[in-house]
Amino acid sequence: MEKHFAHLHLHTELSLLDGSAKISGIISRAKELGMKHVAITDHGTMYGCVEFYKEAKKHGLKPIIGCEIYVAAKDMHIKHQDPENTTHHLVLLVKNETGYENLMKIVSEASLSGFYYKPRVDHAFLEKHHEGLICLSACLGGEVQEYFNLGMPEKAKEAALFYQRVFGEDYYIELQDHGLEEQKKVNALNIALAKELNIPLVCTNDVHYLKKEDARAHDILLCIQTGKTVEEEN
Repeated sequence: MEKHFAHLHLHTELSLLDGSAKISGIISRAKELGMKHVAITDHGTMYGCVEFYKEAKKHGLKPIIGCEIYVAAKDMHIKHQDPENTTHHLVLLVKNETGYENLMKIVSEASLSGFYYKPRVDHAFLEKHHEGLICLSACLGGEVQEYFNLGMPEKAKEAALFYQRVFGEDYYIELQDHGLEEQKKVNALNIALAKELNIPLVCTNDVHYLKKEDARAHDILLCIQTGKTVEEEN
């Protein structure tokens, strides 16, 4: 059977001040690299999904609609600083029409009811609207990975068990390697946890721009977002 790599964790310019890749450029680049499928997972929004779908179809690629959402650890309705109600990343990908409807509900309600610095939902809301969705554990900002980085393996396991219970076989733990020491540490722990709990793994890149030479421009974009200067190492 022919196999193809597909980007399942990808941000367009609609991940404001975080992604710099235009949708038309993403599809052209994916086509150029011989890819057959490509996903859109902008931060907390689905603004680009229709344009992305049409552009991918026009060029013979299969579009995978998704979003990297924000999940409040306790309750999406808490609107004050609470160290136990931290916000984590989670990637959701659409499987079918039901999944698309549920993702729209999740993204909409995150802004209408859960917004506090970022649009958020919580575990309880995800449980009600998980059908038709594939769930990936996200980047270093994901719940499992963040708990591992904080030296809280039991909390990481608890989070993974929750998502496995809700999404079943459609829950995957992500492995990413962008040369960061934290990722190497977390990847080893992710693999061990996945084996222990029988959760499938998926390898992704956290895509924010198209080509290596775009890195400088993207660095400047992040500086605008964070109020830093390009001379600052971090």
